[in-house]
Amino acid sequence: MTTTNDLEVGYDVPALPGMAEADIQTPCLVVDLDALESNIRKMGQFAKEMGVRHRVHGKMHKSVDIALLQEHLGDSCGVCCQKVSEAEVFARGGIKDVLVSNQVRDPAKIDRLARLPKLGARTLCCVDDIDNVAELAAAVKKHNTEIECLVEIDCGAGRCGVSEGQPVVDIAKAIAATPGLKFAGIQAYQGAMQHMENFLERKEKIDIACAMVARTVDMLKEEGLECDIVGGGGTGSYYFEGNSGVFNELQCGSYAFMDADYQRIHDKDGQRISEFENSLFILTSVMSHTKADKAICDAGLKAQSVDSGLPYIYGRDDVEYIKCSDEHGVISDPSGALRVNEKLKLVPGHCDPTCNVHDYYVGVRDGKVETLWPVSARGKAY
Repeated sequence: MTTTNDLEVGYDVPALPGMAEADIQTPCLVVDLDALESNIRKMGQFAKEMGVRHRVHGKMHKSVDIALLQEHLGDSCGVCCQKVSEAEVFARGGIKDVLVSNQVRDPAKIDRLARLPKLGARTLCCVDDIDNVAELAAAVKKHNTEIECLVEIDCGAGRCGVSEGQPVVDIAKAIAATPGLKFAGIQAYQGAMQHMENFLERKEKIDIACAMVARTVDMLKEEGLECDIVGGGGTGSYYFEGNSGVFNELQCGSYAFMDADYQRIHDKDGQRISEFENSLFILTSVMSHTKADKAICDAGLKAQSVDSGLPYIYGRDDVEYIKCSDEHGVISDPSGALRVNEKLKLVPGHCDPTCNVHDYYVGVRDGKVETLWPVSARGKAY
């Protein structure tokens, strides 16, 4: 078994507990523990005040340690994730309620999913095709386990999911009638609108989704089918679903870290959302400054995802991250303020895929490295 004593800084890991923050090797992911804990507590309190549960989205951080912290500090009811292998990591790590908020169709993946309850975890997945019911049933019969199923509604994202109403009822009835499966409710995540900047435009999309879900829940009740879970909601919309009276479970993820893209969206007053702090950073070092007005840092494309735009430099308005290649980031430094080996904190454009390209989180508090967390489910894409 590998311990921190066996790990070499700069080769195996970027830092070890007890080190000074200034000695962390770059580029790497650094987590401000005070900000992270504050974000987790806030979302837990928001959910409590709205009278809903919060199932944290594990695909964002892919970390068992952070999921357990969300359970401890934020009273989360479990995790949702997108892949079976990812779900298995959380179940093996001690999370007792795991939802694969996605469809599982490959026979090998279905077989692994059906074995998850043997790890002591309540196991759920989404279904949007009645043929999938028989596939899941055969696997749970083989392993003598149970899988709970949410029927997914396409409420505007245009990806997976069936139309509202009767298509949901038909699949739900098939699930409820199948030994080894349990109808648990509805999945209705409106991903397409999470990053719409305008508050009223986001609200309009969610109002439409809520109406669709409410009509479907009523139809299910008429058939004697109750929804334990009506799940959805994200960092950009949790206040809509949470106060809707329709949804009873939120699936927020990015709130814990925050990223540049989420900080572009506006609240009801037209201000950028500010209830959550930046807690995740890409720590980078200046490696060259041969051009008077430009500095080059060591965090390029291989240290981050730029699908939602470039990162910004935290706490600085005199320098700007302007472009990147594989191993280099170019920083505009018109006044020549930066020096070689100076460290900067970058707020990534999109936290989820950025986290997935790193092996560790370095947890920092009061200028010291307090903890080192592995990105537990990194590479678990099956």
